[in-house]
Amino acid sequence: MNIQWGSFLIVAIVTWVSALFIVGAYSLGVRMLAVAGDENRSTGLAKGAAYICFALCGAVVLFGIILIVPALSESILGIH
Repeated sequence: MNIQWGSFLIVAIVTWVSALFIVGAYSLGVRMLAVAGDENRSTGLAKGAAYICFALCGAVVLFGIILIVPALSESILGIH
């Protein structure tokens, strides 16, 4: 058994960056919803930004699931 350290490093880096992005975007979305709840503020812009952050989180998670499940990778992305 031989470990390909270059591939392992790439996977580790992508995992860290993806996790930090998801946590950061979700946190920003929660913060924007809290700001939208404040009095004397325009709620439309803050709620819109929050929903965009949540949608980005969902898109990253969905893309990760597509990459992990072989049947989805082959049918959607054409990766063999």
